[in-house]
Amino acid sequence: MDVIDSVALAAGLAWGSGIRLYTMLFLVGLLARLDYVELPASLDVLSHAAVLSASGFMLLIEFCADKVPAFDTLWDAAHTFIRIPAGALLAALAIPDQDPALVLAAAILGGALTSAVHLTKAGGRALINTSPEPFSNWTASFGEEALLLGGLWAAVKYPLVFLGGLAVFLLMALFLLPKIVRGLRIVWHRLRAAAVS
Repeated sequence: MDVIDSVALAAGLAWGSGIRLYTMLFLVGLLARLDYVELPASLDVLSHAAVLSASGFMLLIEFCADKVPAFDTLWDAAHTFIRIPAGALLAALAIPDQDPALVLAAAILGGALTSAVHLTKAGGRALINTSPEPFSNWTASFGEEALLLGGLWAAVKYPLVFLGGLAVFLLMALFLLPKIVRGLRIVWHRLRAAAVS
């Protein structure tokens, strides 16, 4: 595995953790088990039957939870404390060179990337949940799953394309995050005003 492949894998795992942790774990583990993707030895555990079973079970729960408006926001809030550390750990484990400085750098950058992706996703979904109909929620949920599948495929097969797409994604997230925060503040103020009156 060359440097570009390792960086793309580390970034892909961190990015995917911010969107759908369990789906990403299951897919990467399954692809490794079927010898479709070669993982560094430190990530071989993802293809273990116990890890595949656990991540597959949680994938099913997350798939259903993510389709229920409002509950998906609670799910995202709780998973803030799971996705970000998991993304940091996976990014660190994706670095085949066990130089502690590189592993720590990968963990720091992986955690930051997972945080940015998770906050953009969770904030956007919270705003979508203000709509009374469920279709926008379902569309966003299926769209996130398609984005994850395409992103992971690109990270494994076309690492440079993935890294370029990731740069565009991060620029969009930087543009959208302040707008999402403003939107959430407006919703919060309206909810508080409605509760007081």
